Amino acid sequence: MKRLLFLIVTCALASPAAFADFHLAVDLSNRELEAVVDGRTVERFAVAVGNDRYPTPRGQFRIRKLIWNPAWKPPDSKWARKKSPTPPGHPDNPMKVVKIFFKEPDYYIHGTDDEDSLGGAESHGCIRMRPDDVSRLGRLVMEHGGEPKPEPWYWRIFRRRTTKVVNLSVPVPIVIKG
Repeated sequence: MKRLLFLIVTCALASPAAFADFHLAVDLSNRELEAVVDGRTVERFAVAVGNDRYPTPRGQFRIRKLIWNPAWKPPDSKWARKKSPTPPGHPDNPMKVVKIFFKEPDYYIHGTDDEDSLGGAESHGCIRMRPDDVSRLGRLVMEHGGEPKPEPWYWRIFRRRTTKVVNLSVPVPIVIKG
């Protein structure tokens, strides 16, 4: 009886978003990312994708982790040899706002200050978005991934220049094609 009562209360208090069919769809040829709820596009964003030398991987993946206000450490790659690490919130940090991992450890969706790159194939395999757009997307992913947070939670991260890793309790599907 206690288990049944617990289940009923849990279901009543759970966010309706947790029960919606939510996924992301990226079209590499159109350079667009869509957030889809119950078969309907609820958000559409312009993105930059990987260039010919560093293509964005195609396929079906699951988002399990986000890092809000990430630091940046240059990867062990020729293009990044003379780059320096940058702390969270630093103006030169190329990650901007949030990293949404779709194929760990190297591929994620992140913000960029290089908005002229949007619509192009100019990244090193990641998917780039405007900082405001990736923030909105990150919040949607967390809401549908079972980890919604109130507005003050985000505000504190950026005000204090801290980094927060969030592991989703419900992985979010993402399909990359094109």
